[in-house]
Amino acid sequence: MLYPGHAAEDDFARSESLLGGAARLPVIITDIDSDDHTVEAMRAVGADVPLLDGARRAAVHSPDALMWSCTSGSFLYGWERAHTQVQRLTEATGLPVSSTSLAFVAACRDLDVTRVAVAATYPAPVADGFTTFLSDAGIEVLANTANDIATAGAAGLMDDATVTSMIVAADHPAAQAVLVPDTALHTIARLTELEGAVGKPVLAANQVTVWQGLRLAGVAVTEPALGTLFA
Repeated sequence: MLYPGHAAEDDFARSESLLGGAARLPVIITDIDSDDHTVEAMRAVGADVPLLDGARRAAVHSPDALMWSCTSGSFLYGWERAHTQVQRLTEATGLPVSSTSLAFVAACRDLDVTRVAVAATYPAPVADGFTTFLSDAGIEVLANTANDIATAGAAGLMDDATVTSMIVAADHPAAQAVLVPDTALHTIARLTELEGAVGKPVLAANQVTVWQGLRLAGVAVTEPALGTLFA
């Protein structure tokens, strides 16, 4: 897991524990200049230099697959360039690679979800980029709620009640799932609770990242505690 800076990277250790030893999910922290939720800062975390450096450092773990565990640092490049981003990592490492943004699309397709609501921690300019990305992938966004959390660090400190309220408020009655795109947000320990609060699948950034990474590594796991996607 290539993860920019520090916020909710401990979600991957929680995932590993819930998976009961089915896979290891070591985290490599990639360098960032800023964790501000601005278009400029979030695009910068997905630049070639920090990603390729992180991929080089990940080699010590002899991984079977590599995930760029960042949503805004991939979707803000657009649909086509998000694919180019992971292709460069594949060329550099020889490994199957994906990103959180691409994992969201793969998860929606796996669940036959075509209409979604989005509960975004980001300010509107960043949240709107996620809507555009999903639309380009053929997924209709019925509601996109921007919550104006200024930094990834601040998102990582959000309490459980605030996160639940954010997701419930973002839901739309015609949405088949609620998407929660920020990898800085702690969600892994509460996925079944969050799904119960809205009565439908909740696809959260760190959850879909783990799911896609396992798929790339050829690991099939059923774990209801990780939500409908893993059921």
